[in-house]
Amino acid sequence: MFERILIANRGEIACRIARTARRMGISVAAIHSEADEGAPHVRMADAAVCVGPPPSAESYLDVEAVVEAARTTGADAVHPGFGFLSENAGFAEAVEAAGIAFIGPPPAAIRTMGDKIESRRFAADAGVDTVGLDRALADADEAAAAAREIGYPVMLKASAGGGGKGMRIAAGEDEVREGFRSAANEALASFGDGRVFVERYVERPRHIEVQVLADRYGAVLHLGERECSVQRRRQKVLEEA
Repeated sequence: MFERILIANRGEIACRIARTARRMGISVAAIHSEADEGAPHVRMADAAVCVGPPPSAESYLDVEAVVEAARTTGADAVHPGFGFLSENAGFAEAVEAAGIAFIGPPPAAIRTMGDKIESRRFAADAGVDTVGLDRALADADEAAAAAREIGYPVMLKASAGGGGKGMRIAAGEDEVREGFRSAANEALASFGDGRVFVERYVERPRHIEVQVLADRYGAVLHLGERECSVQRRRQKVLEEA
């Protein structure tokens, strides 16, 4: 059992992790930017550290600052929540290198599944069909050429992160060029990684997920399938299990 965990996140997810940790008798440390000093997740914590100015790229996404916060607060584990650094293999490696437990998948799994380009290559190697290209686009010109090859409509998508950020639908070349720039900028600001790829946009798709969990002792289980097709702005609104 851990004595103190640092929650490398903010908002409702950080509050939920904190409440669960408290029920388990675990002390909680929080991080915050200069703009979030009075936020609920900070007030709920037993200790808190400011990790930088308001922009996420300079605070919540600053790996060195977050790891130092874990050291400063005496945390023996880090919980990344979701978004931010939760799918950053380098962050998991930095936490473990500091002698602190990372509550989440091993870095190798994060590197494969947290990077959409790498996960597409992994799926293709396993014989799973994919749509679009499995490489990052260098610029708007390459995005336009790739879209012509794939056929419209297309979706430009950030390789890192999630939550519907860094995604743009395009039905023509002008939209592809503008979409590439805006998707790359949003991805860089949100995840610290501006890589974007392009795939065929599937209209009215069914979004089905299967939740799989495994521990270091070899126990593996799944929680059945989830129908996640009800979405708004590519964010899931309703999941039916």
